[in-house]
Amino acid sequence: MSPGQIAALVAAAVAAFWILGAYNRLVGLRNAIDQAWAKVEAAQRQRGAAVAPLVAALREPLAAEHGALDTLQAAQGASTQATAAMAARPVPAGAAARWLAAESALTSAASRVLALVEQHPDVSAREPVAGLVRAWHEEAPRLGFARQLFNEAARSHDEALAQFPTRLLVPLFGFGPAGRI
Repeated sequence: MSPGQIAALVAAAVAAFWILGAYNRLVGLRNAIDQAWAKVEAAQRQRGAAVAPLVAALREPLAAEHGALDTLQAAQGASTQATAAMAARPVPAGAAARWLAAESALTSAASRVLALVEQHPDVSAREPVAGLVRAWHEEAPRLGFARQLFNEAARSHDEALAQFPTRLLVPLFGFGPAGRI
């Protein structure tokens, strides 16, 4: 073998190992996004589990406020649908925007219902309502922390996609940017 052939083989081996390493790094970062999303989804599921029983417990005492209760239930349904759309890997920016809009609507509707509950001390003191309101409030910081982890994982993924020479592999392997929540 000539020295030129040996140099070409060494260069090909280095390039192959670099491509394999870069691919594995991108897959690891994409998996980190999935793990972070699982935490967001779990926190949202826990918080959402309080909505239906809360609405049921408030139907009778807040009979004049059925519109607010119905809005809360509808917003929870929209949030659940938006959460299901976030299953794509990595999360598309459009799905993330729809999730943010649904989450904003849910937060707004919940704020209205929780304000109504606070205006009625006799209702807020009842055990099923008090426990469900407490569960809602306890999940808010957990959801915020999970969202922060998700956004950090998505940022790391997107930064890796933008780095040279890794960005040359992005179209080859079909990687794309992740949306933020």
